[in-house]
Amino acid sequence: MQTLMQLLHVETQTEFLWVMFGFLAQLMFTGRFLVQWIASERARRSVMPLAFWYFSLAGGAMLLAYAIYRLDPVFILGQSLGVFIYTRNLWLIQAEKRRSSQ
Repeated sequence: MQTLMQLLHVETQTEFLWVMFGFLAQLMFTGRFLVQWIASERARRSVMPLAFWYFSLAGGAMLLAYAIYRLDPVFILGQSLGVFIYTRNLWLIQAEKRRSSQ
């Protein structure tokens, strides 16, 4: 464990857990591209599945939490904007579903 902590340049157990959370967040965020790619390959055209936006929101929110922990203003600003955009897209999708079901 100490070797891994040294490799990651962390000094405390708490910081190590946050770095692991950051890696998990980045995997979640990257997962959205895999979801989009697979959906597009299956459809044989560019497709933006609903799961893309959920992965975007989850990964973005997790990365925002990590950025806040790291006190990185550039990262915080970037992820804040992304989380807003992903939430808005999900809101628009839900609104369209409500309109089409009337």
